Amino acid sequence: MTDGTRVDESAVAALQFADSFLPAGSFTTSYGVEQFVAAEDVADADDLQALVGTYLDRQVGPCDMVVVAAAHGAAGGGDHAELRRVDRRLSAVQLPAEFRESSTRTGGQLLSLVADTEADAFLAAYDEAVDAGTAPGNYAAALGAVAARTGMTARQAALGLGYSFVTDLVGAAQRVLRIGHTDVQRIVTESRPAIVAAWEANEDRTVEELSPFAPLVDVLSTEHERAERRLFLS
Repeated sequence: MTDGTRVDESAVAALQFADSFLPAGSFTTSYGVEQFVAAEDVADADDLQALVGTYLDRQVGPCDMVVVAAAHGAAGGGDHAELRRVDRRLSAVQLPAEFRESSTRTGGQLLSLVADTEADAFLAAYDEAVDAGTAPGNYAAALGAVAARTGMTARQAALGLGYSFVTDLVGAAQRVLRIGHTDVQRIVTESRPAIVAAWEANEDRTVEELSPFAPLVDVLSTEHERAERRLFLS
């Protein structure tokens, strides 16, 4: 704008950070679906739809989305200490080592990217803290912080995270399971209300109330860590 008025670009930022084009490395993770297929617990599109619903209801909603909102609040208030506390809390409740590793790897890549592309001292300092090892840099915490500093609402960020999770998971499933593009889009379409429901059911939770509970996911993810052949990091 030539008159000095600030443009509201938050909706565009939300699209950017939910896009698979974003080079954060999430395409290397399957969120355990590789092991579900190997164990023959997921054999077709219906099984995959059910798994996506379980993840959203029991893990993404009550854990990752809560962290997004808490990190958003901390970053919006310029509170680095609180942001690091939220970040560490997420690491504490993620049981599978692969999930912790993929979360911090993708979160670190996101922060490195925005440090190079966004003129924001708060995000640059957070990136430095992750590099120094004083914050783990989990993806949900990083996304929440980036969202706050780029004008997105916590809701936009959480829904973006939910959408990205679904597309990443079904994209991984396409590589290890015979499932067509139409089935993939049907799963994404049918997951839209579940993504919104996951946010609405958990938007008022605090990080002290994080409650991911998907035992079979944890068990199969642990088995995936010991698998001799792995296409994905998780």
